[in-house]
Amino acid sequence: MPLIPQLESKFGRFAIPGLVQIIAAFQLLVLFMVMVMSPEGAAAYLQFLELNPIRVMHGEVWRLVTHVFIPGNFSLIWALIGAMFMMWIGRGLESAWGAFRVNLYIIGWMIAVTLGALLFHWPASGMFLFQTLLFAFASLFPNEEIYIYFILPIKMKWVAALTAGMTAFLVMRESSLLFPVLVGHLNFFIAFGPGFLSERARMAQVASRRSRFESAQIPQDTFFHQCSVCKKTELDDSHLEFRVLDSGDEICSECRAKRAGG
Repeated sequence: MPLIPQLESKFGRFAIPGLVQIIAAFQLLVLFMVMVMSPEGAAAYLQFLELNPIRVMHGEVWRLVTHVFIPGNFSLIWALIGAMFMMWIGRGLESAWGAFRVNLYIIGWMIAVTLGALLFHWPASGMFLFQTLLFAFASLFPNEEIYIYFILPIKMKWVAALTAGMTAFLVMRESSLLFPVLVGHLNFFIAFGPGFLSERARMAQVASRRSRFESAQIPQDTFFHQCSVCKKTELDDSHLEFRVLDSGDEICSECRAKRAGG
């Protein structure tokens, strides 16, 4: 029995339904708290939530979870749009995977970024979680469309490609972000990497078989019959008929008629 179905059969009852929607709601709550606080209080509040490896080692273990609730954007309009988009993605993923697998996907991300932060002090940006959810949704529903500014339709595979391109450009500008970005997307690579590689291998096998088949095909100028007298083949005249003589040589119907007439 595969590992994930086995885990789901044992621990599926502990899964939290709508976990992505819950995270999005908490991000909005944190945004609201920051908006009503003074700048100094808001800064202290965010520091209280962030994943600080030193503070975690001193017993502030809540930071292992609360850093996920820090919104990626503190503009109210964009935060609301982002939260609604994230909730929509969460519903789609849960309909495709079920609550347990969505939980496992998010927990895998949290473990990866937490280890990166604790061991190497890499940033644990909640934006990476949003991106991995977006990439997962686009992999499962590549042709699903959204409307940019409620007008321009665009498929999710292109949204994901644009997001990946922007992240790659960011890494090219700041090479120190390479490993944090890779770790921040490790759950996506683990979830979809094997399927992607097997699909590429299958396509390569199909291409190889097609190439072997085409190379094994008989060339178009190959003939099967040739008259031993006039040297014509069925390619020269499709109406010719060939017979085998007692000698084993072939003769076409025209030369046979000439012989009979002669």
